[in-house]
Amino acid sequence: SKLTNLGHLEMTWKSRVNFHPLLVRILHKSRLRYYGKPEKKMDMPYQAYFEVADGSGMMSMVLWNSLCPEWYHSMKVGTVLLLAKYAIKTSYPFKTQPTPGDSQMKRFATIEISLNVRDPPTEINIIPEEMVKPEWGLPEVKYRFITRSELDDLPHNHSCDVIGLVTFVGRAERARKRERSEDFWLYRWAHAIDGTSDQPFILELFATSQPDVFERIHPMTYLVCTQMRVIQGLTENYLTTSNESQIFITGWHKGQPYTKDAKVKNFIQWTKSQSEADQIKKTVIGGYYPFPRPPDSFLKY
Repeated sequence: SKLTNLGHLEMTWKSRVNFHPLLVRILHKSRLRYYGKPEKKMDMPYQAYFEVADGSGMMSMVLWNSLCPEWYHSMKVGTVLLLAKYAIKTSYPFKTQPTPGDSQMKRFATIEISLNVRDPPTEINIIPEEMVKPEWGLPEVKYRFITRSELDDLPHNHSCDVIGLVTFVGRAERARKRERSEDFWLYRWAHAIDGTSDQPFILELFATSQPDVFERIHPMTYLVCTQMRVIQGLTENYLTTSNESQIFITGWHKGQPYTKDAKVKNFIQWTKSQSEADQIKKTVIGGYYPFPRPPDSFLKY
């Protein structure tokens, strides 16, 4: 069928009502957002953002309401979609922006693709990876992996991806989203090592929309965290999840786009040189983990 691309959409969307189908690859995926309120009668008040791209650039795509339970888990980073009967809206100005792995990619920020169950009813097709043709010109998913030895030199709020062997995982804790709010964030602390430093990555992992993974982070698993943000603490840098973070552990890595990354391959080589029995002796699970740690003198404080 006749396809359009994101660049052409941005130029012509105001003069059209119906749009040609789009062929795009998902590069980033946000956590699922629930926006229900007691006074509003809505069946499925859910929303999820994705950043999708083709050969012309990258644009936001929003999955709405009852399409979320149906499609959210099938739409992974790297998935190729054929979209028809979608809507185009002016983009929401206050949403979070993931940092693209490819800094050269053009970003179309004025509009976003809206996928709804009606008005119009969107047609979504997932194209299996083995059927994706090189001539379609879809960009590959790119990452920004860092090693532990590089972390201390990175600026506050820098976006990066990490891989490490888990040596500590804390209990799940809760923090209020706002003062006097009844909504809570769920999070846990973890340490992961990659062999490039004596120090571990200190990771503040908020529950994303992957409860099956979040609950199963254990010592000795290979942990991959994408779209993490650097926080410059008083005593040391640590990493926290963002709205677009994805977390993967042993058992979830197969077929993920990051398995081709050079730093991931280096890490796997390093783990092959390690004694499992030695590493297990150094692992810890649960307990109270006070972090960020207070400085050792009032002067520094």
